[in-house]
Amino acid sequence: MLGKTGKIISWTVIRVPSTEFSSLAPYPVVIVDMTGGGKITAQLVDWNEEDLGFGRKVKVVIRRVSEPSTEGIIPYGIKVKPL
Repeated sequence: MLGKTGKIISWTVIRVPSTEFSSLAPYPVVIVDMTGGGKITAQLVDWNEEDLGFGRKVKVVIRRVSEPSTEGIIPYGIKVKPL
């Protein structure tokens, strides 16, 4: 998935997240129609208000998903960023 592109088809902004993600709020979660087929739901990163729109092109990236655990493990996962 890394580096693949797609277009935003829906989104919402999370303003009151669970405790695990409270340091990220507010943050958008988008549904992306991927180029070549399929859809994914992911957090949008490196965004501005004007990036939230139907048809906005995005690219899949890897980023930290939450704060490191007490063992020092840093969890990474797939997110998307505007092109």
